[in-house]
Amino acid sequence: MLRVLPIAVALLLACSAGRAEITFGSAHAIVVDETTGEVLLQKDGGTAAPIASLTKLMTAMVVLDAQQDTSEKLRIAAADMDRLKHTRGGVPLGAVVSRGTLLELALLASDNHAASALARHHPGGIDAFNAAVQQKIVALGLENTSIEEPTGLSPNNRSSAQDMVKVLRAATSYPEIARITSLRRHAVVVNGHRWAVRNTNGLVGSQGWTILLSKTGFTNEAGRCLSMRVQAAGRTVMVVLMGAVGSSDRALDALNIRRWLSGEAPVATRADKAHSRLMANRKRSAQTPIVETTSEIVVPPTPSFVDPGSETPPYDDIET
Repeated sequence: MLRVLPIAVALLLACSAGRAEITFGSAHAIVVDETTGEVLLQKDGGTAAPIASLTKLMTAMVVLDAQQDTSEKLRIAAADMDRLKHTRGGVPLGAVVSRGTLLELALLASDNHAASALARHHPGGIDAFNAAVQQKIVALGLENTSIEEPTGLSPNNRSSAQDMVKVLRAATSYPEIARITSLRRHAVVVNGHRWAVRNTNGLVGSQGWTILLSKTGFTNEAGRCLSMRVQAAGRTVMVVLMGAVGSSDRALDALNIRRWLSGEAPVATRADKAHSRLMANRKRSAQTPIVETTSEIVVPPTPSFVDPGSETPPYDDIET
């Protein structure tokens, strides 16, 4: 009996090796099984933080709730320009674009001018839009969420990863949001010109990924953010990542979540490798002071994100 016990323990450890705990690069993270509601992974999921363009999921839901004509032409006005960070990217001032196209630009390319114009043309104007957003916050039971404008440029647009899972779940009931955000590329017409638009989430359409809905976000205050509904290893999960320092950190978190779901060991993060190197140095010489180096820790290549945040949206060359 005593000889069997070590073997059983070894087998258990071998089976659980692929379920090794993930060291998240994101400041806030949560993974929830859509069917059961079980929280599979979490890191500081209850703390509110700036959400940047994840805001646009709420904007899109409120716009669609109004059931306005998607073919109606709207003009981009001075009021839609960025007065917070004074960036210049987005649909140009004076452009006339259909409401449906603006929704596509706001979600797919994270265009701030498009999101602003949609909110401004809400029935009753921007004040009515903001009131509808607050009603949506209450209806969804968001306990740590505050939104003061439709683009996400304001650092006062804040939420927790736990609340953003509720937003993500609600967004899945809007087929148009799922359709738009699961496109890798799309062509739109702006002022009679054809624009080729790329999804800000570079994982969409990438090999090995089945992403049913997603939205990225970035501002200096929020860091790199991502919310997405993903199918992996026979289950559908809600993933929210907030506050990653760099796009590579956020992409690596996403990759490790997929690997964890599949029972594979996570790829070491920069923090993991730095810690391992430090421990190895200490083991080699417990008496010798350790001098940290500034050499870059190399991580395996991961799919990149093209996330404009407060920068220029990812439009390809304009086609006439």
